[in-house]
Amino acid sequence: MRSLLRDEILKTSDVIVVKVGTNVLTLADGLLNEERIAALTADLCGVIHSGKKVILVSSGAVGCGMGQLGLKERPAELAQIQAVAALGQGKLIEKYSQCLSRFNVRPAQVLLTADDLSNRKRYLNARNTLRALLDFGALPIINENDTVSVDELYTTFGDNDRLAALAANLFDTPLLILLTDVDGLYDRDPADDEAKLVPLVERWTGGLMKMVAEKRSGRSKGGMSSKLKAAKMITESGGNVIIANGDKPETLTGIFTAQETGTLFITQNNHLTARKRWLGFAVRSEGCIVLDDGAVEAVCKKGKSLLPIGVVDADGMFEKGGIVSLTNRNGTEIARGLTNYGLKDVLLILGKKTNEIETVLGHAAYAELIHRDNLQLID
Repeated sequence: MRSLLRDEILKTSDVIVVKVGTNVLTLADGLLNEERIAALTADLCGVIHSGKKVILVSSGAVGCGMGQLGLKERPAELAQIQAVAALGQGKLIEKYSQCLSRFNVRPAQVLLTADDLSNRKRYLNARNTLRALLDFGALPIINENDTVSVDELYTTFGDNDRLAALAANLFDTPLLILLTDVDGLYDRDPADDEAKLVPLVERWTGGLMKMVAEKRSGRSKGGMSSKLKAAKMITESGGNVIIANGDKPETLTGIFTAQETGTLFITQNNHLTARKRWLGFAVRSEGCIVLDDGAVEAVCKKGKSLLPIGVVDADGMFEKGGIVSLTNRNGTEIARGLTNYGLKDVLLILGKKTNEIETVLGHAAYAELIHRDNLQLID
């Protein structure tokens, strides 16, 4: 039954995004694991030649640079990390190019930062560029642009897991494959002799994150929690995710032949529009609007727009048309949206009825603070 499910997912996915982490691509000393990269590219080329569209999101630039410099630990200073990434990126793409040439597949290096996908115009441009590359039969190889990025080098949602999810979310029905150094999600710390692999996650529960045992190395930033966050993002948007062991040479072959490899997270059947996916997951919030209990229920359970009367506080640097987070009184983010009013006006009309907006502001261009069409819930 599970094999049939995986086979159907492979057939219906409009793109397969494979993310491979630093620990899979490099040896203990930080040098590239050339044998593993050769096997990885061979598997990917086989899928491309079968007619599927594939994107590779590759970590390893910093780890590769560390190997070239003989460093044993990841540098702590930003300038040093960026310099190491610059040294490693060229070597990394050079190796991919050598391996892909054997299969007559052209690599296309795409360097991005989270800001590139937070900006609406650049988000659309990235999507169009990736689609054009796929139409040409190329293999886009995405990596974080560590030589210019700042936040991404220190984020806890890192090691390209979030970037891979954002890239996958550029498409309608993606399959995101996150390759790591464990077999998948376990019901407890994998070091525990009684730990069992979870083969299938059909729905999200509060206990999933509690099952995570973090393990970080000096060469990578990510952990299982970052992979779960990426999986949650994709399954809430209409895609599917597999977390599996990239150290095992048979892993991708098993996945591409619908074998029960790793942990499969299936879609929650929320087929969001591209705009909704951008709004809910890619864009960065410019401020915060706090809702009372009644407004939370209206927005989350009744599908209503946000009215000023349900707002109790606001903060940030947002103007009209800005992206804001909506939170409950406890500070938990419940949604994100495009506001019709800037912070200054929001603070004047919060708690007011719609028919009082014009009296307070001298104008009432909008009845809603945030219209439902410009709002995306965040579970």
